[in-house]
Amino acid sequence: PVSLVIHYASLFSIVCPPVCLPVRPAVCLSCLSVCPSVLLSALLSVLSIGHPVLSVHSSVLLSVFLSVGLPVCLFVLRSVCPEGEVTLYQYGWQDCTTILFYFFITIILHAVVQEYVLDKVNRRLHLSKSKNTKFCESGQLCVFHLVSSVWSFYILITEGYVFHPSTLWENYPHVHLRFQVKFFYLTQLAYWLHALPELYFQKVRKEEIPRQLQYICLYLLHISAAYLLNLSPVGLVLLCLQYLSELGFHIARIFYFTDESHQKMFDLWAVNFVFTRMVTLTLVFLAVGFGLARAENQGLDWDMGNFNTVLIRMPVLLLVSLTQSWLLWKFIRFQLKRWREFRHEQVARKRVAAKQTPRPLKRDSIGHHENGAIKAENGASPRPKKIKAP
Repeated sequence: PVSLVIHYASLFSIVCPPVCLPVRPAVCLSCLSVCPSVLLSALLSVLSIGHPVLSVHSSVLLSVFLSVGLPVCLFVLRSVCPEGEVTLYQYGWQDCTTILFYFFITIILHAVVQEYVLDKVNRRLHLSKSKNTKFCESGQLCVFHLVSSVWSFYILITEGYVFHPSTLWENYPHVHLRFQVKFFYLTQLAYWLHALPELYFQKVRKEEIPRQLQYICLYLLHISAAYLLNLSPVGLVLLCLQYLSELGFHIARIFYFTDESHQKMFDLWAVNFVFTRMVTLTLVFLAVGFGLARAENQGLDWDMGNFNTVLIRMPVLLLVSLTQSWLLWKFIRFQLKRWREFRHEQVARKRVAAKQTPRPLKRDSIGHHENGAIKAENGASPRPKKIKAP
């Protein structure tokens, strides 16, 4: 992964040649956020300790990003609220450079988790090649879903979306975002974009690539739609629910790979999966189908960021409904297949048990055979038959 970072960084430096830029401070005074160049230098300095590959290439990668000068303080707006002066942000085309920066950061973190955590566990478990691939996938996604679910839930509490659900559609469009909301969406896009080249580096099997491409593209589509259509509160709630559901699935799969007798966690995940689908559909129809439909600002306004029209609300509802219906359909098919396999196993076990049971010996009406001699029922020997003379 480090060689990929250097390759992409070199290409980026060719497209955007370095220019003479003034020295940027470690902390941006407009939003009090750490600049990407300083963040990257600190991260690489920590990761390069005891890692020869990172220590060799960290200076090259840092010089490239310093020469490019990635901006992070874009479209800044200051507003005064009862809590004090708050810095708000808008989205723009320059967010692509920030996403690209965190794209490289995610690749490095992915390699660190793979090398220092998952590979060490795989050596102890001695899994097969197919199980090893699924274990690494679940391990990476388990870490990501845990961090993202906790992070999104914290944002929902601090922004007041949990205690006041009506704020999901009130005061639309939500053009101006706080730093933590904007940073969350940019890192989400960077992570799912980095998952595309990881399919090559993780040497995923060809039959597994379509499945992984499906959910990667679905995540990118839904996150981009919520971010660009100024539906960030609704997107935060849906992502938090989705990540919690996926976290339970990957934890259950990790325990299953360690010991195949652990299957009860899949039953808990199944209940949580159906509950998440129902809540997702309910929230989307409540916020987009009813809340925005009754809002006063009906109409399309690109300058104000208002996309509250029927032609946009209907595709959003259709997209979410089709996605949730498709997920439920796949879930039902999987459960039916699992139930059929379980029934076949039960029938096969009954047949094997029936063949292994010893059959009882047939006894005559008069007596039974014992050691080649005929015995009567009361233990006495039967009368010998008279042989007729010829």
